[in-house]
Amino acid sequence: MGTTNLNKSEISVKSRTENLSLIRDFVSSKTSDAGLAKDEIENVMLAVDEACTNIIKHAYNSFPDGEIVIKLEYNSDKLLVTIIDHGSTFDPNGIPDPDLQKYYRDGRVGGLGMFLMKTLMDDVKYITVPGKYNQVLLSKRIN
Repeated sequence: MGTTNLNKSEISVKSRTENLSLIRDFVSSKTSDAGLAKDEIENVMLAVDEACTNIIKHAYNSFPDGEIVIKLEYNSDKLLVTIIDHGSTFDPNGIPDPDLQKYYRDGRVGGLGMFLMKTLMDDVKYITVPGKYNQVLLSKRIN
């Protein structure tokens, strides 16, 4: 993403589920500023919510004082959300895409976060530096 007219914002919260509403408000406000349509804003909010929920549950194992940093930047072409945590590492390649019909038949709940993120965003990347940090990069083209 070029630096031409790049708008950047950042929020840092503790790894508690009650902070998800702060994150949603931050994402809603900034994606609205970026000029995304209402349905696109909701998609980005849901993807970020899923990523942060996974971090709280899995990276921090529900430990309430881990730090989650959400950076949001955009220009006229693209929105990029970077989510950073210092919890346990995660290999997204170990998660297969779900068989949604089987999932539905089995009456399962949860576990679709990765699939949702990939469906809602144009690109999802994970970067892990073991012992240091994890990053989730979510990007969306702006039409």
